[in-house]
Amino acid sequence: MKLLLTHVPLARRQYYGTRALARLRELVEVVSHEGDAPLGPAGLIAAARDVEFIVADRATPVPGEVFAALPGLRVVMRSAIDIRNIDVEAASAAGVLVTHAEAGFVQSVVELTLGLLVDLSRGMSRAISAYHEGRMPEIRVGRQLGGSTVGIVGYGRISRGLAPLLAALGMTVLVSDPYAQVDDRRFTKLPLDDLLARADYVICLAIANEETENLLDAAAFARMKPDAFFINMSRGNLVDEAALAKALAEGRIAGAAMDVGRAPDQMPSPELARLPNVIATPHIGGLTPPASESQAMDTVRQVEALVKGEIPPGAVNVANWTRRS
Repeated sequence: MKLLLTHVPLARRQYYGTRALARLRELVEVVSHEGDAPLGPAGLIAAARDVEFIVADRATPVPGEVFAALPGLRVVMRSAIDIRNIDVEAASAAGVLVTHAEAGFVQSVVELTLGLLVDLSRGMSRAISAYHEGRMPEIRVGRQLGGSTVGIVGYGRISRGLAPLLAALGMTVLVSDPYAQVDDRRFTKLPLDDLLARADYVICLAIANEETENLLDAAAFARMKPDAFFINMSRGNLVDEAALAKALAEGRIAGAAMDVGRAPDQMPSPELARLPNVIATPHIGGLTPPASESQAMDTVRQVEALVKGEIPPGAVNVANWTRRS
């Protein structure tokens, strides 16, 4: 059996790791992409001519034409939970199985979110940049997290890891999610409009789908307090970036932090990132060895199951898997 790992060398080191790769090579013949640029559809087809399995990184699109051109392809895996770069409908029509990894990045994203909250509140990045440039930083009064109110939009795995820590810091925690039950008595569930009006910090952690496209729009930012901060740790698709930029430029909210956006590779948009009241990081929420290895090892477990002729964990379209053997 033969498998293509699509990551460029740097991404392979950062997001897959040597231990998972070594175990993968014990199970199947592994073909690695050695180019500096991510594979486009034509490059992916050429690289996967004689493979049965593909492990696709987030920078590699897998559209319908790939399945049509590769009749021997049986499974496409992602070493991540997000499979939006794979045309699952086309895969299902072609009989190809699609899988995703579990959310092994939760702790890492929670920790980065805490760091961004502190930075927004105390102006750490601003002061550090001034010192690096040889200037004396402007001394501003900061904000204490304890005693403030935080509103979390979406109550999934990251939110469930983050909310107790914020409560332990002495923050009042509000949650808005029409599909989740909030059982922890320390947290108050509210409609989104009410949460936006009450929160000193609004943290976007909702799922990215058609329903949540531009969930945070001009009307949403208008409901926020003028001294409130906005943090996006989900996906850029949830935010109307033009509306956010206008709210920031006009001082209708105090500032924003983001690890995601609508730029390539789900990174913050440069137009937003360069604003003086914005803190941006280049989509590094899950970029820690434990997080990356956790998800990479999920793909290893999937390959182990495939080698045994079993349905792998994380499969999303088993009923349509006709290229099983």
